[in-house]
Amino acid sequence: MSSRQGVLLRRPEGRPREGDIGFVEVPVPEPGPGQLVVRNTWMSLDPSMRIRMSGGSDDYLPPFAIGEPLSGWAVGTVVASRSTAFAEGDQVMHGSGWRDHALLDEAGPGPETMRPELLPAGEPARWYLGPLGWVGLTSWVGLHDVASLALGDRVFVSGAAGAVGGLVVQIAARLGHEVIGSAGTAEKVAHVRALGASAAFCYRDGPVGSLLAEAAPDGIDVYFDNVGGDHLVAALDALRPGGRVALCGAISTYDAADPVPGPPNLFNAVARGLTLRGFMARMYPHRLGKFRERMREWLVEGSVTYPETIYNGLDAAPGAFADLLAGGNVGKVLVEL
Repeated sequence: MSSRQGVLLRRPEGRPREGDIGFVEVPVPEPGPGQLVVRNTWMSLDPSMRIRMSGGSDDYLPPFAIGEPLSGWAVGTVVASRSTAFAEGDQVMHGSGWRDHALLDEAGPGPETMRPELLPAGEPARWYLGPLGWVGLTSWVGLHDVASLALGDRVFVSGAAGAVGGLVVQIAARLGHEVIGSAGTAEKVAHVRALGASAAFCYRDGPVGSLLAEAAPDGIDVYFDNVGGDHLVAALDALRPGGRVALCGAISTYDAADPVPGPPNLFNAVARGLTLRGFMARMYPHRLGKFRERMREWLVEGSVTYPETIYNGLDAAPGAFADLLAGGNVGKVLVEL
């Protein structure tokens, strides 16, 4: 019996295109002591994969090697196990997506955050690729631990219709904050407003700085940055003294062929006493339990929703990934396998 897996054939130049990613057939693996085999049912597509395709530094995430299997978060069912921690039939989240079958070590490939995780019964497993997983935790700690969200803060979120941004909008609004979001189409702007934003704009309608100034003439206190580029420049002009920036992503730069210069108004951080802090959810594994407790309550009661853009089959993954980078999604991008 064979299994398919995606491999990186060449490093993309600009947006990934046909021929950058291919597929190979390999035998379904057999588990050794302490190992398990998972038949993947859902895999996540995330913008950070584009950074790993370009090579670069291990400081963020290890780069993908040419000719080697791609990876990413996935969930699936254990079909063979020689592990005392996992039994056949268990639902598991792990970091070996882009393949039909994954051979996993119960201890994981590195840090504790990469260990396979046994999922509870009674909840959609794919929630752990979104609102109950690292995407959700990113939204939570970005607001609370990184941006130090405080009573009365006005929050600006870029990429507000995306997987992380959409949760940030809802969390901040759910906690009573005024939220402003940016997105790339009129339909997405309407979606962001429906999530709870008090104002939203399409960044294609004019200079982002002018659009943000119109939406928040008195300024903002927190900027949750998923986009970088002109959005970060606009936020640095709009932030009030003592403002905070959670630097989560910079998707506007991921397909750039040449290095993108930094904001020309960065001195505003000095003049206004701003705090700009980069982060990744894996830096906060100790917050996962408390976050999930609150998020699970909100999901069950329906006060937080989580839209998904779903593609079917491994063959659809390369095109779906290119669509994601082009802004073709609302909410979380998943591939059903």
